[in-house]
Amino acid sequence: MSSIDIGIDLGTANTIITVGGKGIVINEPSVVAYDKKKKSVLAVGEEAYRMLGRTPEYIVAMKPLADGVISDNVMAEAMVSEFIHKVSGSMLLKPRIIICVPSSVTDVETRAVVEAALSAGARKVFIIEEPIAALLGAGIDISKPNGYMVVDIGGGTADVAVVSFNGIVKSQSVKVAGNKLDEAIIRYVSQKYKLLIGEKTAENIKKTITNVYNPTGLKKMQVKGRHLLRGLPVTMEITDLDAAEAVAENVMEIIDNIKSVLEVTPPELIGDIHENGIILTGGGALLGGLDKAIAQETRVKCYVAENALECVARGVEKAFSLSEELLDGFEKISLYRYK
Repeated sequence: MSSIDIGIDLGTANTIITVGGKGIVINEPSVVAYDKKKKSVLAVGEEAYRMLGRTPEYIVAMKPLADGVISDNVMAEAMVSEFIHKVSGSMLLKPRIIICVPSSVTDVETRAVVEAALSAGARKVFIIEEPIAALLGAGIDISKPNGYMVVDIGGGTADVAVVSFNGIVKSQSVKVAGNKLDEAIIRYVSQKYKLLIGEKTAENIKKTITNVYNPTGLKKMQVKGRHLLRGLPVTMEITDLDAAEAVAENVMEIIDNIKSVLEVTPPELIGDIHENGIILTGGGALLGGLDKAIAQETRVKCYVAENALECVARGVEKAFSLSEELLDGFEKISLYRYK
């Protein structure tokens, strides 16, 4: 059989994998379950996610990525290898792989990503920066000297970038995104209601009732957890006002990051951005009222891209056919460089 091209959006929360000609074939949580007694990986993705917070001491269900980059090389390699094996099976030739990284990624962090792919069986590895992939996936033609601003909010990082003529003009990345919002909700509920809730419950609150633009207090949700003083399981009611207050500081940090990039963007491109608007991609783009809050604070229209969750992955898939045109958004990694 011939080789295949595999695109990987290696996210802190989810890993999405595309295969040339087939589109998205895997979209699963970036979680690994490891058996410390047998010293082997039990499960990855959705199966491992279901184990979070539900395993005995000798089984660890963990996320090998934090803040958009690999935090545990061994577990990340195991996860990437398992995902690649799922899509490539017993291919005779090793695949070419493109992996997405935040725009602020360091050489050390890039090396960890590349080595994970090589260890998983890649023939060649390419790196593409998330803002470029996000715009490609959103269907934007970035080949012209016309400025576009994209805000890609994933699980670990929020990437803000101005792109023109196939390259990134100005960019900034802040490690405030989906996971930090979950943590903020857990902390707020703990402090206000003395109720300890888990990650999954916090994520459900964020997705279901959070509105950061005009919360009314009318949207409510029953949440279960452990009372910190009594130590017993209880159920309490949380409103959208609670959720908005919990994440307010983090949302403002993302908005301040957008303003910082706008302040250093060349004047000609500012005019383009004012006309084209700010494009939101990633899972964090779906946070209730975020587009309206950004528009209010920046005085620039803002909208959520279609299929925001999958934009980066779809852009990675498109990048294979555009490798000659893309500039600093697409970097070939020489294999010898990391050996």
